[in-house]
Amino acid sequence: MAQRLKTYYQETVVPRLMQELNYTNVHQVPKLVKVTVNRGLGEASQNAKALESSIQELSLITGQRPVVTRAKKAIAGFKIRKGMPVGLMVTLRGDRMYSFLERLIHLALPRIRDFRGISPKSFDGRGNYTLGIKEQLIFPEIDYDKIDKIRGMDISIITTARTDREGLALLKALGMPFREN
Repeated sequence: MAQRLKTYYQETVVPRLMQELNYTNVHQVPKLVKVTVNRGLGEASQNAKALESSIQELSLITGQRPVVTRAKKAIAGFKIRKGMPVGLMVTLRGDRMYSFLERLIHLALPRIRDFRGISPKSFDGRGNYTLGIKEQLIFPEIDYDKIDKIRGMDISIITTARTDREGLALLKALGMPFREN
């Protein structure tokens, strides 16, 4: 399944972007570098079960075990001490990245309630895109009966594009459902 998006990129997207963006060299065409999936878990400091269930969910969704991120310093107002687990992070590259993106674009995003497309304004100025997802239920791997709480996550798509226009052209060509503003 991962090979489908990868071969589509190599055979269809690269020639189209070369023509669209007036490139003379194949290596000028922006490409995907990595996808990071982050989930902040404020309640993990009090509730160890929340951390375990989140590790399980992100492993199912991404196909790779997440890394536990820990607090860099103590914050008394949030009852957090230095070194406590505060979140999870997965970095996907290569085939796993293409496989995850294909599932995100074709299966997960269309399952969002009242979905009209994702905002084309979430680029960072250097061609990288970040989107927030409010609930993990949109992924078909997650069983509704097995989740303890609905939690969201942030998905960042890092590309070699130099501008937001190039990044938007790349993601649109890959099939990302952007909203028309």
